[in-house]
Amino acid sequence: MAKLNQIIAVEKGVKSKAHQDLTAAHHGLQKPALLAGISRTYQAKDEEGEQLPPESTRVQVQAEDVLRATAKTLTRLFDVTATKDWANCVARADVVVDGRVLVADVPVSYLLFLEKQLTDLNTFVRKLPVLDAAESWTQDPSTDAWKTDVVRTLRTKKVPRNHVKAEATDKHPAQVDVYYEDIPVPLPFPGAGAAAGAVLRSPAVGAHWR
Repeated sequence: MAKLNQIIAVEKGVKSKAHQDLTAAHHGLQKPALLAGISRTYQAKDEEGEQLPPESTRVQVQAEDVLRATAKTLTRLFDVTATKDWANCVARADVVVDGRVLVADVPVSYLLFLEKQLTDLNTFVRKLPVLDAAESWTQDPSTDAWKTDVVRTLRTKKVPRNHVKAEATDKHPAQVDVYYEDIPVPLPFPGAGAAAGAVLRSPAVGAHWR
């Protein structure tokens, strides 16, 4: 007798094949040309009449053959499904992790539910954000978050400058282009003894991660 895990392993393939076979049989029966055949001979009207070769077309699909093949396909499908469903009524197993039984005597339907949930949970965990390995992280108890080392940044502002292309003359005004230059802006920076919370308020940038 086949084991339940063996039945479950082949069930999907059996269902898929049964669907394909039934679809093909249905389509074949909808084509009258495949169900009909013909055998035709020609006889001349007289001795001088034109002699034509006989014609014949074989029947390509027979309803009896289709019914027998369909019965075989459905019998296999019904047997596999019945075997699985009857086995599910009595089959039970323990859920064991690292040698410890977490859930005992679990029915098959709940095991299948757990399998689906674990698959979804695995997808969820794999998408969780992680700290950037390129940074050095420490946990900040005051914010209950992870933070990087303090990095001092430089703020700039755009200051307009004039570029004289041509000096003014008694006949023409000066030709001047205006461009903007980034000029550093001095920023206060907290001393080394500043509290960790000051990092959040100072111009120094520290990434935080909960």
